[in-house]
Amino acid sequence: MNPPTDVLVIGGGLLGCSTALHLARRGNTVRVLEKDYVARHASGVNAGGVRSLGRALPELPLSLAAKQQWLHLADLVDDDGGFRAVGQIRVAETEAELERLRTRSRTVAALGLDYAETVIGREELYERLPALAPHCVGGLYVADDGYAQPYRTTAAFRRQAERLGAVFHEGVQATTPTYAAGTWTVHSHAGDDFRATVLVNCAGAWGGQLAAALGDATPLQPNGSMLMVTTRMKPFVGPVVGAAGRSLSFKQFENGTVLVGGGHRAPVDLDTNHTSLALTGLAKAARTATDLFPIMRSAQAARCWSGIEGFTPDGLPVIGPSPSSPALFHAFGFSAHGFQLGPIVGQILAELIHGEPASLPIDAFRVDRFESACRGAGRTAP
Repeated sequence: MNPPTDVLVIGGGLLGCSTALHLARRGNTVRVLEKDYVARHASGVNAGGVRSLGRALPELPLSLAAKQQWLHLADLVDDDGGFRAVGQIRVAETEAELERLRTRSRTVAALGLDYAETVIGREELYERLPALAPHCVGGLYVADDGYAQPYRTTAAFRRQAERLGAVFHEGVQATTPTYAAGTWTVHSHAGDDFRATVLVNCAGAWGGQLAAALGDATPLQPNGSMLMVTTRMKPFVGPVVGAAGRSLSFKQFENGTVLVGGGHRAPVDLDTNHTSLALTGLAKAARTATDLFPIMRSAQAARCWSGIEGFTPDGLPVIGPSPSSPALFHAFGFSAHGFQLGPIVGQILAELIHGEPASLPIDAFRVDRFESACRGAGRTAP
């Protein structure tokens, strides 16, 4: 039997690694159980977007605090994770889309967060994106957004957590945790036992199943966000680009390859880890890329993939304590935009586990906000 620890984290993605690091920094003993290997799923295969631009309003305080950690990531994990603050632009192709961006800019300004999403006109748009197709009319811009390398970032958080004493167990398929006499116990299929005072659910797309088994029903739906990357091209775009009227995530890396995504999804299987590709979705993403950047008509796709992620009905994550089980905390359901939030969510969980109030507002992310929907559907698990 393994020696007991203060905290047991289930899930070795960026959220699990960040939580382990922030707890280890406070002197806690921590074990992380990962059924595959660290960063195997969404944390290692996402688009790497590090953005505050266009965030759901309840997420903005977390996103801005996370950005400060990203800007100084090497101080936290001794690696910058490949983070490049190249800026992000959401492009408007019509005057109606540009007006919606103006409304968004005004809404954000009214929050009083010392943060702006700046409307840029046609002239500045083409100064920043000279390869953009000529029909666009403006955009929304954040200068210090950017991108990072997902697997590298997650691995850096893991290494730093290990330096501070956290222990990671990969290839551990865990049974449903049980709680008795102030202790959580998890058995593995290999016969190992793990015990801790506190349990943290960072199980990603599997987080809904785990939460439901422990009394917190959550209508989480698994899916796969698809991405494609091209062979190397001459540099033609600096900022990360999105579109106001279409689904698009578009960036060119320092080596010349171009990543194209934007929320087109494909079915996945949680039981087998199987992901798939929906060619119609990939074709739509490619068409959007060529419509906005004609130079992409000569691009050659090198690889396409999807990763397993969990999506909530409202698109917001679950972050915080369980109302149903003692000493249980959740962080899952980030709906394909949790990568940027990872550093700060680990810090918030560490605060909560230590009995401190969260340093940022998290009420919108309560796990029990779905209670009525789950009762109405007559179910206790997704």
